[in-house]
Amino acid sequence: MKEQNLHSDNETFLAKWMEGKLTDDELKQLVSEDDFDAFQKLRKGIDTHVSLESSTATSFAKIQRHISEPKVKVRQLNSNSWLIGIAASIILLFGLFSLMGDDVMTITTNYGEQKSIALLDGSEVIINSKSTISYNKEDWESNRSLTLDGEAYFKVKKGSTFTVNTENGSVHVLGTQFNVNSVSDYFEVVCFEGKVSVNTLSEDYILMPKQSVRRINGFKAEASKTAETDPSWIHGERTFKSVPLKYVIAALESQYDISIYTEQVDDTLIYTGSFTHEDKDVALQTVFKSLQIQYIEKEKGNIYLSTK
Repeated sequence: MKEQNLHSDNETFLAKWMEGKLTDDELKQLVSEDDFDAFQKLRKGIDTHVSLESSTATSFAKIQRHISEPKVKVRQLNSNSWLIGIAASIILLFGLFSLMGDDVMTITTNYGEQKSIALLDGSEVIINSKSTISYNKEDWESNRSLTLDGEAYFKVKKGSTFTVNTENGSVHVLGTQFNVNSVSDYFEVVCFEGKVSVNTLSEDYILMPKQSVRRINGFKAEASKTAETDPSWIHGERTFKSVPLKYVIAALESQYDISIYTEQVDDTLIYTGSFTHEDKDVALQTVFKSLQIQYIEKEKGNIYLSTK
């Protein structure tokens, strides 16, 4: 009976704290040190979840299903707030984090979508279309490391080593601004501020501002310079410099949710230029007209290429 009363009191204190009716110092006087640490983790998980623009509806549905299981007993404290509903039971504390992916945060963008997120240390990431990043939010303070599949622009706050891992190589910095594009067998890193260390399976590079390194189709990496102050794609235009056509086509497909068929053309042709993110027809014309390639949309979203 004593344990039941203690649990009931903790639920009440937690609810009042989440509603702002109790300060941190007041809560410390009412609960044990372990319980206070647990409450802090719960609030941190909720705040992080909201700030990174994850799907509240999806997580709430999972939580609702979890709450409805017979083995979990929950008292409803506030029907107007699902956050308070979660806070109503200490039992759900660590269950909440497991429902959100065992402490691994994953953010994915769709066709033509860009997403800007704030990491736990204040660093900013702008994720390009059809890309994914993931990292362990609980381990972030001691291990600023994430995994990228696709393309993203990073503005990293100074601190411990910040690492971006991809299938094609890894990038290490302390605090800087840089762009990473890792799609299939295409890997490119551009440094805009600070200093960037790039490690691949066979080569290591140190990049200073305005420097870049690129490896295509498994060939030896090539270093070059850029005049840009940030990646063009964050401003609604994609730019290429001496890039095989197949990678330009992949970027078009990711931006506009289309399929481009290249059986009748040479997709190793080298392209230098750009295309807009605002108009599909203008983008297609800009790329293929310069290469004297014809295109036709036979079915919606299916583009067929041919030579003149």
